[in-house]
Amino acid sequence: MTADAPFEITLCAAPATAPAAGTTKVYGPISATQERVLSPVGVYVQHYLRRLENGDADDQTDHVKAHADHTAAEAAKAIGNLDLSEEEDEEESEDLLMTDPKEWKQQDHYAVLGLSKLRYRATLDDVIKSHRKKVLRHHPDKKAAQGHLNDDGFFKCIQKAFEILTDHTKRRQWDSVDPAISDDIPSGKEKAKFYEVFGPVFAREARFSNVQPVPILGDDSTAREEVEQFYNFWYSFDSWRSFEYLDKEDVSGGGNRDDKRYNDAKNRKERATRKKEDIQRVRTLVDNALKVDPRMARFKEEDKLKRNSKRNAREEEIKRAAEEKKAAEEAAKKAEANAAMAEEEQKKARQQAHKQLKKEQRALKIAFKSMNFFAPAGATPSDADIAAATEKLDKITAAKTDAEALAAVRTELEAAHAAGNGSATLDNIVSKL
Repeated sequence: MTADAPFEITLCAAPATAPAAGTTKVYGPISATQERVLSPVGVYVQHYLRRLENGDADDQTDHVKAHADHTAAEAAKAIGNLDLSEEEDEEESEDLLMTDPKEWKQQDHYAVLGLSKLRYRATLDDVIKSHRKKVLRHHPDKKAAQGHLNDDGFFKCIQKAFEILTDHTKRRQWDSVDPAISDDIPSGKEKAKFYEVFGPVFAREARFSNVQPVPILGDDSTAREEVEQFYNFWYSFDSWRSFEYLDKEDVSGGGNRDDKRYNDAKNRKERATRKKEDIQRVRTLVDNALKVDPRMARFKEEDKLKRNSKRNAREEEIKRAAEEKKAAEEAAKKAEANAAMAEEEQKKARQQAHKQLKKEQRALKIAFKSMNFFAPAGATPSDADIAAATEKLDKITAAKTDAEALAAVRTELEAAHAAGNGSATLDNIVSKL
């Protein structure tokens, strides 16, 4: 134990609001001293003891390493709210750690930052947090403290990945050609598991859409209007996907102006070709989905039934109109035939009535002659008597156009003549005409 050494402490001046001298209030006495046992702990003590054991107490390398470890530990505490815990850190394979920073276009930027599982779904916050963790682990100063001098290759890969994934344009270019994300599309023969097969593919392709949100595929219970909107959206799909990342030549590098123009033109042509192929790929995806979508088959059947129903209704209407027209024509023909028949019967009746009238007229004329033209009994009628009787006969036949009426007149005259008063009866009948 070393002897206690006195030391002086200079206090700062009291603030202006402090009580005046002599008015200081003591709230309690100073506690008595106590003896405590202190244990030497911490990374610095551990490395100091290690140096003593190795006999290299003057070597400062291990001290630098201890400082780097301590700094890393403190920084790790400062980012303790990371979503990706130590247990969730992706394993860094030997091939990944040996990635050549000069071949940065071939490296998997998400894998370098430990975001292989999230990939394009990783947020900017995820990228920043993962980058900080990777830097703490692979910083060149820490590597140097561990004895790995000039071991900054993977750190450069980390920085490049961070540069690309935090730049909106560069990240889109990388996401457009991310080799870990498949571009395969279903063949269009997957009728049994349509939703399970096509749903994830459309969800994967939706990330390239300039228009958000993107309609989802839905299920068998999705309304027809939503299904039609889904296919209309995808048939007019507006994609931001580009292929600048695959440029074979760096047009921003060296070379003369003609070389740059040539390389730029070549890259533009290849981008346009890839873009056209990608548009056709998406179109084929939509065509294949539409071809085996059970809902579209059901909608087509419903439309067919509706069309058939309308067609049947039209045919039934035409048939009914034809039948009504035919019935009307038949009724008209029947009415016409009945009218003709009635006219014929009426004609026959008129002819019969006329015939009967003529017969009665002849019979009445014969009766006049048989009744001696109503001359006195036993006398021969003179021409004047015949003319007078004939004139009265003509008046009767002219007035009586009905056979029955003439028959009644004839019967009445015959009865009167038999009674001896035929002439008077005749005069009476003529007077009543």
